[in-house]
Amino acid sequence: MACAEMLDSLIQTVTDLAAMGLSPATGGNFSVRVDEDAFCITASGCDKRALTRADFIRVPVSGALPATTLAPSAETALHQRLYRLDARIGCVLHTHSVPATVISRGCEGDCIAFTGYEMQKAIRGQTTHETPLTLPLFDNTQDIPALADALARRWEPHGLPYGLLVRGHGLYAWGASVAEARRHVEGWEFLLSCLLNERLLESRR
Repeated sequence: MACAEMLDSLIQTVTDLAAMGLSPATGGNFSVRVDEDAFCITASGCDKRALTRADFIRVPVSGALPATTLAPSAETALHQRLYRLDARIGCVLHTHSVPATVISRGCEGDCIAFTGYEMQKAIRGQTTHETPLTLPLFDNTQDIPALADALARRWEPHGLPYGLLVRGHGLYAWGASVAEARRHVEGWEFLLSCLLNERLLESRR
């Protein structure tokens, strides 16, 4: 797929996710790999409901950020690290939903476990709702290189299950293509929404 087509596919996906309330107030950042050595990522502060190709910055998978009139996302280094950790990753999506934010603040430990949900099968490799699925959880920090290092330490030797949650911040999900990354975002967000609603129901009993 040509670079322009990949950007257009990502733009449509981000527009749809924003319409679902997953990227309010210009929040979130989204990228797509355009070749072996580079990816394009949304610039900081752009309205995710009205993206154009001009809202993206081309960034090397390794190396310094390019000089540009657009402000790069503060979390560009995390996208870079993901693309370096796995050459098969073709797209990274970072959303800011209410369920992801609230659940992450209320959970202790370094992961959230899901079992018994049919939607677990939205995540690649999950073939049954009976197999537990865990979403890695990281503490929030403004030191994005440090967060990227923490991600790399937990990546070995088997990678992570196509997503991670940053406490009080939001969800990162990825895939080999824009379509697969979108499926993973929607699957994780559904599971987090179910968990939040279950806890609300329990609190009212």
